[in-house]
Amino acid sequence: MSVEVTRQGAVGWVTLHRPEKAHAYDRAHLDALLGGAQTLARECAVVVFGSTGERAFCGGADLDAMSGAAPLDALELHSQRVFTTIARLPVVTLAVVQGPAVAGGFELALACDLRVAGPRATFSLPETRLGILPSAGGTTRLARLCGVSRAKAVILGGEVLDADRALAWGVVHRVDADPRAEAGRWAAQVATRDRAAQALAKQALDAEESTAGLARERTIEALLYARKR
Repeated sequence: MSVEVTRQGAVGWVTLHRPEKAHAYDRAHLDALLGGAQTLARECAVVVFGSTGERAFCGGADLDAMSGAAPLDALELHSQRVFTTIARLPVVTLAVVQGPAVAGGFELALACDLRVAGPRATFSLPETRLGILPSAGGTTRLARLCGVSRAKAVILGGEVLDADRALAWGVVHRVDADPRAEAGRWAAQVATRDRAAQALAKQALDAEESTAGLARERTIEALLYARKR
């Protein structure tokens, strides 16, 4: 299976398993990712997103699957819809990043409430080099997380953050030599907190997330796709 869904008590795990593609996703994988997360959110207090192996956390969109994309595909932008739904789940979400989180893989991590990184983790948004935009929440969520200036360094300047700098910039919350074990420990602690209070606190903290900013990402991406045709 390309997406594995498991549960350990009040903690659910959604694990990407497509190592031959650096855990890159196509539409079917996004649907499986979201379906697993929604199922777990009905049963668990915390949902953890991770991937197998050490090669990568997630390489973003499968470029082979994107090769025939049309401008209207960008306006529909399934990846943004999926990641926004994950961001708005009424439970705590946690990304455990053991290797490179590239493009949409970084955006998946940004959609989570908490992030734990391993020493081999890196974070990058190389889309503008390819003539596209980080349009699955990348421009809106990264700027909100670490500030516009630092977001520009990553998106416009091509900066690749290692685990230590990601921690210093507030992009991740913890760095650990065994990030999956640390994520499991933290998730278990979080799961003991009152679920209703957690859900309402999350809602209050995320109230300023910009729906307009996400819509702007979709529009710009559609224009960039149209330019390529």
